Amino acid sequence: MGIGASPGVAVGHAFILDRKRIRTPKLRLAEAEVEPERMRMKTAIDLSDRQLAELKEQITRTEGSDHALILEAHRLMLHDPMLVDEVNRLIVDDRINAEWAVRRVARKIKHLFDNIPDEYFRERRSDVDYVADRIIRNLMGQVVDEEVEVPAEAIVVAHDLSPADAALMARSGRVAGFVTDLGGQTSHTAIVARARETPAVVGAGRASEQISPGDLVAMDGTRGVILVNPSEEQLSVFREEQRRYQESERLALMTKDQPAVSTDGYRIRLNGNMEFLEEIPSLLAHGAEGIGLYRTEFMFLDRKTAPTEEEHYRAYRQVLEAMGGRPVTIRTLDLGGDKVPGKTKHEKEPNPAMGLRAIRYCLSNRELFRTQLRALLRASVHGNLRLMFPLICGVSELREARSELEACRTALGRAGVPVGKRFPVGIMVETPSAAMIADRLAQEADFFSVGTNDLIQYSLAIDRQNREVAYLYRPLHLSVLRLLQTIIDAGKAANIPVSMCGEMAGDPLYTLVLLALGFDELSMTSGQIPVVKRFIRRVSRTDAVELLKGAMELTTAEEIERYVRTEMDRRFSETPEHPESSEPGQEPPPSDRTTG
Repeated sequence: MGIGASPGVAVGHAFILDRKRIRTPKLRLAEAEVEPERMRMKTAIDLSDRQLAELKEQITRTEGSDHALILEAHRLMLHDPMLVDEVNRLIVDDRINAEWAVRRVARKIKHLFDNIPDEYFRERRSDVDYVADRIIRNLMGQVVDEEVEVPAEAIVVAHDLSPADAALMARSGRVAGFVTDLGGQTSHTAIVARARETPAVVGAGRASEQISPGDLVAMDGTRGVILVNPSEEQLSVFREEQRRYQESERLALMTKDQPAVSTDGYRIRLNGNMEFLEEIPSLLAHGAEGIGLYRTEFMFLDRKTAPTEEEHYRAYRQVLEAMGGRPVTIRTLDLGGDKVPGKTKHEKEPNPAMGLRAIRYCLSNRELFRTQLRALLRASVHGNLRLMFPLICGVSELREARSELEACRTALGRAGVPVGKRFPVGIMVETPSAAMIADRLAQEADFFSVGTNDLIQYSLAIDRQNREVAYLYRPLHLSVLRLLQTIIDAGKAANIPVSMCGEMAGDPLYTLVLLALGFDELSMTSGQIPVVKRFIRRVSRTDAVELLKGAMELTTAEEIERYVRTEMDRRFSETPEHPESSEPGQEPPPSDRTTG
C-alpha cells in the first residue's frame, strides 16, 4: 500500500529507475588545497546552473512553464548563500572536500523543513537533495540527466523522482504509471502525474527494493494499492477496474457539459482544485464548472525572496484567462512564519499548525499581504474572480482583511491602475470557532468555502499527518456532521452560497451526505468530478436526506460510516462505474507480494 497520488488503474511490467544517491567521498584537505577546492565548487555550481537552464528550456517547449518553474527554483537554490556560503565556510574552516561539505549543508537545510506543518512545503525537502546530488555528481565528473528509454506501457518504480525525471518520462507517453518509495500528495511526482493524467502511487515504503525489473505490477492510483505479480484472479479484478476507469473517463468527456442535478432538481456546481496552470485542461475535460480552490503558495517554492506584485499578477491573469469567464476562487496566501522565503531565524513553534499562519501571518506582514491583494485586484480585469481568506476564526479578522483589500483598491484607483468590478469576497471555514459563529460571519462574507481537512483535525484534536492518531480522522464523526449543518444553515439564512473544497468533497462515499446537507458547490481534483456527478444525477435529494437522517441518529463514527457505506452500496452496487471495486467496499484479494 502507498498513497494514491494520481487517479487511475494501470497494469504493466516494472521498469526500475535506479537513481541511488551517490556515495559521498570524505577527504581532509591540506592548506594549499583549500583555494583550488573552492574553485572546483564554483565550477560545479556553474555547470549545474547551465544544465538546469537547458532542462528548463526543454521542458518549457514541451510541457509549458509550470514544471519549468520548479527547475528555476532549483537554479535559485544553487546560488543561495545559505548553501554556497556555508559550503565554502566548511571547505575553509574544516578543510573538507566540497562533496562532503555539500552533503553536510544539505542535511542541515533539510532539518529546517521538519517544523513545517504544511505538507506541500514539507515535501520540498526533496528539492534540497536533488540540488545537492546534482552538484556532487558534477564535482565527481559523473553523468547527470542521463536520457532514460522507458519501455512502452511500463510502470516506473523508483525510490524518488526528480522534477526533470517525472516531467520528461510523463511527456514521453510510454509510462503507464508511477510508483515511488517517497513522496506525498504534493510531491513533484504526484503533481506531474495528475497534470498528465498518469496513475501514481507514492510513499510506498520499500517498493523499489521489493519489486524487480520486469515484474508484473497492478496499481490503483486512487486507493494507493500495488500488487506485484498478481494471480490471474487478482489480475482480472484490476483489468476490470482499468476497463471501468477508462469507461468512466470516456463518459466524463461525453457528459462534461451536463450539470450535476439530482433527480428531483437539486443543483450542485462541481468545481476543481488546482495549483498549476497545466491542470486546467484536465479539469475542463472532466467537467469542472470553475475553480473552487486555487492555492497560491506554490509561488513561494524554494525562493529566497517573496514573489513580486508583477509575478503574482501574471500567474492570476493566466488562470483567469484560461478559465474563459468561469469563476475562479483564489485563496490568499496560506503561509506560516516558518515557510516564507528569506527567513533566517528558524525557531520551532510549540504547535505550528495553530501558530502564526494563513490570515494571521498576512495580517502580521502587511506588505506581503498587500502585494498579493494589489495583484489580485489588477488581475480581476481578466476574468471571473472570487477571493477567499483562509483560517478566519472571527469577524474581526475578516473585517481587517477586507479593510486591507479596500485600501489597496483605493490606492490603485488613485494611481490610475485599472481594476475589475467588485468581486465576491468569502472565507474558508476551517476552524470550530468559525463554524460556531457562522451566522455572524455570513453577514459579512459573500460566500463560505468549507476546508474539511483542517476543520476535521481541529474539531477532533488530531494531527492527520501523525500515523499514531491518523485513524481517528473521521469525516463522518457526528460532531463534524453537526458543524457542517451549522455552517450550511447559516449560509442559507444569509442567502450566501456554501461550498466545500476539502478532500471530503471528492470522495464518492460522502456524496449523498453532502447532497443532503445542502451544499451549493463541491470542489475536487479532476478525476473525482465524473463519479461524483453521476452519483448526484442518479438520486433524489429527498432520498439523500433520508440517508443523512438515519446516519445522524447513530452515535459513533464507526457506526455512521458503516451505515453510510452500506446505504451507498445498496444504491450503487450495480452501477458499472462504481468507484471502489467490483464489490463495493472491498479491497482486491491480497497478493503474495503487496508493497508497503
